Amino acid sequence: MLALLLAVIVFIVLLLILVPLLRARDAGPEASSFDRAVYRDQLRELDRDCARGVLNDSEAASARLEIQRRLLATTAAPVSEASAGSSPIAAMAVALVVACGSVGLYVWIGAPGVPDMPFASRTIDTNGIKIAQALARLKQRAEAEPTNAEAWLNYARSAADVNQWAAATDAFKRAINLGQDDADTLAAYGEMLTLSAKGNVIPAARAAFAAALAKDPNIETARYYTALAAGQDGDPAKAIAMLQALLADLPANAPERADIGNRIVEVAKAAGLPVPPLAAGKPAEPGPDAAAMAAASQMPEDQRQAMIRGMVAKLAASMETNPNDLDGWMRLGRAYAVVGDIDKAADALQRAAALKPGDTGILQQAAQILLGNPPATAPVPPAAVKVLQQIEALTPGQPAVLWYLGLSAAQTGRPAEARTYWGRLLANLPPGGEESKTIKAAMEALRDK
Repeated sequence: MLALLLAVIVFIVLLLILVPLLRARDAGPEASSFDRAVYRDQLRELDRDCARGVLNDSEAASARLEIQRRLLATTAAPVSEASAGSSPIAAMAVALVVACGSVGLYVWIGAPGVPDMPFASRTIDTNGIKIAQALARLKQRAEAEPTNAEAWLNYARSAADVNQWAAATDAFKRAINLGQDDADTLAAYGEMLTLSAKGNVIPAARAAFAAALAKDPNIETARYYTALAAGQDGDPAKAIAMLQALLADLPANAPERADIGNRIVEVAKAAGLPVPPLAAGKPAEPGPDAAAMAAASQMPEDQRQAMIRGMVAKLAASMETNPNDLDGWMRLGRAYAVVGDIDKAADALQRAAALKPGDTGILQQAAQILLGNPPATAPVPPAAVKVLQQIEALTPGQPAVLWYLGLSAAQTGRPAEARTYWGRLLANLPPGGEESKTIKAAMEALRDK
């Protein structure tokens, strides 16, 4: 069908070009005929001048003689048949160029061997559709619960995962304004601002990174972009030094080392500085390599769980020899939570929090790990309650903290305490919203208890 359509188009184009070339052209008027017409007009004008008495007889005779001489001198130049007829050779040349050129061009840059793909047989990217739908649901939930910092944070992270920088920036900002101002969230907000500005570390992003570093001087994202900001300010030596310090603090097998090393090379070359040897990192963290992960995927479930527990035990042993590694304790807490050992997860997370007393960001991460994603009726783990109480003591009034503390009190037979927590939460919510209705319903259910 496509070949037929292209052939029709070529035929129409050739028809428009060749018809004028093949049609015989009428010979145009002789050039001398215009001269004779002019001389005859001059003779008539001469007669009128004589009648008006402008010229005497001798002057008129002399002028007439000259005009007649010129009139006799004009001759008609014959017109050749070739110039007045058709041009078959030119028409043939044009036809060959258009036809052969179009076919050759299609064979060169086209794909004549590719079969047709009817719409019914095309494969639709269902994964992309599912991701977009999930992101839309997260956005709807956040908008329906405008004071739920956790909902905005989930939407922000999901939007960032699919490179929707502007949406992620707005969602992170709203989560921060609702109290989710831990170092990781501040650093993520600064990163979204930077990516939205096409890699330029703008003042708002710098402020976010500075706030993140004030809470956690070792947070990698903030350190990386702060180094880039130094380079953008015209201080490549400082940028390289900061990136080298970041490399030195990373494990030798950290995947982000390659990107940081490439950035050091770029900054040095752009500034005309010698490329320094990259700083060595900390000893490689224990963990499975690619081959071990591939092998684990083929194992039966019981063997795979045994392998995972072995890796967790190996990480725990390494932490005993490096007890000041805050990130390591956080990783260990997550690992214990994954295998369902909540008590050990809580202990590891408390060890991390003890390294930075008063840092609610670490405590918030610990609470999220311990809470997981349970059903609404699931008991709140006592370890999570302990962490939530610490957060409440440091930064009172966070909505998610008040909700879970009230839920825990209701589940453990303390209705008055639950109503107190939820009453404080209700006072900070817009009246008439779905969230307010849910809390009022929960408080009403406690009235007779």
